[in-house]
Amino acid sequence: MSNGTRLRGFATVNFYAADLEAAKQWYTRFLDTEPYFHVPGYIEFRLGDYQHEFGIIDSRYAPPGATQGPAGAIIYWHVDDIKATLAKLLDMGATLYQDITTRGEGFITASVVDPFGNILGIMQNAHYVQVLNERKAQEHQQ
Repeated sequence: MSNGTRLRGFATVNFYAADLEAAKQWYTRFLDTEPYFHVPGYIEFRLGDYQHEFGIIDSRYAPPGATQGPAGAIIYWHVDDIKATLAKLLDMGATLYQDITTRGEGFITASVVDPFGNILGIMQNAHYVQVLNERKAQEHQQ
Protein backbone atom coordinates (compact mmCIF):
# COMPACT_ATOMS: atom_id res chain seq x y z
CA MET A 1 0.00 0.00 0.00
CA SER A 2 1.25 3.46 -0.87
CA ASN A 3 1.88 6.10 1.75
CA GLY A 4 0.59 8.73 -0.69
CA THR A 5 4.02 10.06 -1.62
CA ARG A 6 4.88 7.99 -4.70
CA LEU A 7 4.97 9.60 -8.12
CA ARG A 8 2.21 8.13 -10.26
CA GLY A 9 2.81 9.94 -13.56
CA PHE A 10 2.81 13.56 -14.46
CA ALA A 11 -0.47 15.44 -14.36
CA THR A 12 0.43 18.59 -16.29
CA VAL A 13 3.55 19.84 -18.05
CA ASN A 14 3.65 23.63 -18.40
CA PHE A 15 5.67 25.81 -20.76
CA TYR A 16 5.79 29.60 -20.85
CA ALA A 17 5.35 31.93 -23.82
CA ALA A 18 5.50 35.72 -24.03
CA ASP A 19 3.11 35.55 -27.00
CA LEU A 20 0.47 33.06 -25.91
CA GLU A 21 -1.54 33.38 -29.12
CA ALA A 22 1.53 32.63 -31.27
CA ALA A 23 2.34 29.65 -29.04
CA LYS A 24 -1.25 28.42 -29.36
CA GLN A 25 -1.04 28.60 -33.15
CA TRP A 26 2.41 26.96 -33.29
CA TYR A 27 1.51 24.07 -30.99
CA THR A 28 -1.91 23.58 -32.60
CA ARG A 29 -0.11 23.17 -35.93
CA PHE A 30 2.59 20.88 -34.51
CA LEU A 31 0.19 18.72 -32.46
CA ASP A 32 -2.57 18.78 -35.08
CA THR A 33 -5.15 19.49 -32.39
CA GLU A 34 -6.69 22.53 -30.73
CA PRO A 35 -6.31 23.19 -27.00
CA TYR A 36 -9.28 21.82 -25.08
CA PHE A 37 -9.04 24.43 -22.32
CA HIS A 38 -8.40 28.16 -22.63
CA VAL A 39 -8.64 30.92 -20.05
CA PRO A 40 -6.92 34.31 -20.15
CA GLY A 41 -3.19 33.68 -19.76
CA TYR A 42 -3.36 29.87 -20.13
CA ILE A 43 -4.13 27.18 -22.69
CA GLU A 44 -4.04 23.42 -22.31
CA PHE A 45 -3.91 20.46 -24.67
CA ARG A 46 -4.56 16.78 -23.92
CA LEU A 47 -2.02 14.53 -25.60
CA GLY A 48 -1.10 10.95 -26.24
CA ASP A 49 -2.26 7.54 -25.18
CA TYR A 50 -2.95 8.66 -21.61
CA GLN A 51 -4.30 12.14 -22.39
CA HIS A 52 -1.56 13.94 -20.46
CA GLU A 53 -2.07 17.66 -19.99
CA PHE A 54 0.26 20.08 -21.73
CA GLY A 55 -0.27 23.69 -20.72
CA ILE A 56 1.19 26.95 -21.94
CA ILE A 57 1.20 29.90 -19.56
CA ASP A 58 1.63 33.55 -20.46
CA SER A 59 5.21 34.44 -19.42
CA ARG A 60 4.04 37.33 -17.28
CA TYR A 61 2.92 34.70 -14.73
CA ALA A 62 6.28 32.89 -14.69
CA PRO A 63 8.36 32.75 -11.52
CA PRO A 64 11.52 34.91 -11.58
CA GLY A 65 14.19 33.51 -13.91
CA ALA A 66 11.93 30.83 -15.41
CA THR A 67 11.98 32.33 -18.89
CA GLN A 68 15.64 33.32 -19.21
CA GLY A 69 17.29 31.18 -21.89
CA PRO A 70 16.10 27.68 -22.71
CA ALA A 71 14.09 26.73 -19.68
CA GLY A 72 12.41 23.89 -17.88
CA ALA A 73 12.92 20.27 -17.06
CA ILE A 74 13.16 18.17 -20.19
CA ILE A 75 10.09 16.00 -20.48
CA TYR A 76 10.61 13.43 -23.20
CA TRP A 77 7.44 12.64 -25.14
CA HIS A 78 7.36 9.23 -26.78
CA VAL A 79 7.13 9.40 -30.58
CA ASP A 80 6.95 6.59 -33.11
CA ASP A 81 9.42 8.17 -35.56
CA ILE A 82 12.02 10.38 -33.90
CA LYS A 83 13.70 11.44 -37.17
CA ALA A 84 10.42 12.57 -38.76
CA THR A 85 9.26 14.33 -35.59
CA LEU A 86 12.58 16.15 -35.17
CA ALA A 87 12.53 17.20 -38.83
CA LYS A 88 8.98 18.56 -38.45
CA LEU A 89 9.93 20.54 -35.34
CA LEU A 90 12.99 22.03 -37.04
CA ASP A 91 10.98 22.84 -40.17
CA MET A 92 8.50 24.69 -37.96
CA GLY A 93 11.21 26.93 -36.50
CA ALA A 94 12.37 25.07 -33.41
CA THR A 95 16.14 25.02 -32.89
CA LEU A 96 18.16 21.93 -32.11
CA TYR A 97 19.06 21.58 -28.43
CA GLN A 98 20.39 18.02 -28.51
CA ASP A 99 20.59 15.96 -31.68
CA ILE A 100 19.34 12.40 -31.95
CA THR A 101 21.24 10.33 -29.39
CA THR A 102 21.05 6.57 -29.02
CA ARG A 103 21.01 5.81 -25.31
CA GLY A 104 20.97 2.01 -25.66
CA GLU A 105 18.45 -0.58 -24.57
CA GLY A 106 15.85 0.78 -27.02
CA PHE A 107 16.00 4.43 -25.96
CA ILE A 108 16.71 7.23 -28.46
CA THR A 109 16.31 10.91 -27.54
CA ALA A 110 16.50 14.36 -29.07
CA SER A 111 15.38 17.81 -27.94
CA VAL A 112 14.66 21.22 -29.40
CA VAL A 113 14.01 24.71 -28.14
CA ASP A 114 10.61 25.87 -29.33
CA PRO A 115 10.21 29.42 -30.68
CA PHE A 116 9.16 30.52 -27.18
CA GLY A 117 12.30 29.36 -25.33
CA ASN A 118 11.07 26.03 -23.92
CA ILE A 119 12.95 22.75 -24.23
CA LEU A 120 10.83 20.02 -25.82
CA GLY A 121 12.17 16.47 -25.59
CA ILE A 122 11.19 13.62 -27.87
CA MET A 123 12.05 9.97 -27.46
CA GLN A 124 11.61 6.57 -28.97
CA ASN A 125 11.17 4.54 -25.82
CA ALA A 126 11.00 0.74 -25.90
CA HIS A 127 9.65 0.66 -22.34
CA TYR A 128 6.78 3.00 -23.21
CA VAL A 129 5.76 0.74 -26.10
CA GLN A 130 6.00 -2.35 -23.88
CA VAL A 131 3.82 -0.83 -21.15
CA LEU A 132 1.29 0.42 -23.70
CA ASN A 133 1.07 -3.00 -25.36
CA GLU A 134 0.64 -4.70 -21.97
CA ARG A 135 -2.17 -2.32 -21.03
CA LYS A 136 -3.90 -2.85 -24.36
CA ALA A 137 -3.67 -6.62 -23.89
CA GLN A 138 -5.14 -6.34 -20.38
CA GLU A 139 -8.01 -4.17 -21.64
CA HIS A 140 -8.68 -6.65 -24.44
CA GLN A 141 -8.90 -9.55 -21.93
CA GLN A 142 -11.52 -7.74 -19.81
